[in-house]
Amino acid sequence: MRSVATLLLSIAFFVSGCSLLPEVVDETASWSANKLYSEAKDAMTEGAYDRAITLFEKLEARYPYGRYAQQAQIEVAYSYYKQNEAPSAVAACERFIRLHPNHPNVDYAYYLKGLVNFNEDLGMLGHISQQDLSERDPKAAKESFDAFKELVARFPESKYAVDATARMKYLVNALASHEAHVAHYYMRRNAYIAAINRAQSAIKTYPDAPANEESLFIMVKAYDILGMKDLRDDTERVMRKNFPKSEYYLRGLNRSEPWWKLW
Repeated sequence: MRSVATLLLSIAFFVSGCSLLPEVVDETASWSANKLYSEAKDAMTEGAYDRAITLFEKLEARYPYGRYAQQAQIEVAYSYYKQNEAPSAVAACERFIRLHPNHPNVDYAYYLKGLVNFNEDLGMLGHISQQDLSERDPKAAKESFDAFKELVARFPESKYAVDATARMKYLVNALASHEAHVAHYYMRRNAYIAAINRAQSAIKTYPDAPANEESLFIMVKAYDILGMKDLRDDTERVMRKNFPKSEYYLRGLNRSEPWWKLW
């Protein structure tokens, strides 16, 4: 009985003690939409993106139909981007595009979506990391390219179109380089047919990429190893036409062996 009484007293004390704890006061509770937006922008300026995100989300929740709500949606996407929270940034961009397809700033949403994925993958396809390219997934690079491509197609006069086009050129060559590295990976493992198929895929998918020089060389080498001389010679002609000053040819100068045998 005593133990039960003790337990009841403990519960009563705990409940009464809880009532003595200070209440958490939300300082923004009485803020207007203008105040929330202004404070969120100030937080962005100061680099406090976590606070900016919180304020922008409160702004949209409290004033969903106000004139600041739409701007808050794109600002929160940028804040997520600066916080290196790529998935949240992309999701916010996609949400803005879905909700406001005709908004004057929807071109920026496409650009930001492409930029998020571009920077997410820059280290991977920009050779910053030492990890073998054949082991990496170029998904982010492809999604970045698609976002930039849609921006340029839908808004050719956008102020972001020129930069988006330049980034697309980089991404095309980076993706072609990735395919060439995969083909090279197969060559090292004597999987010559797989190497040829991967190199061909790169050339067909990214026909103007400078990285196709390596893909053509891999094909010449693989055909030669497999004894497919006609295909080897045809591929070499294509390579010499498109890359007449290829560094690979230099390896065969003043040597008795063909240049493709010196790799």
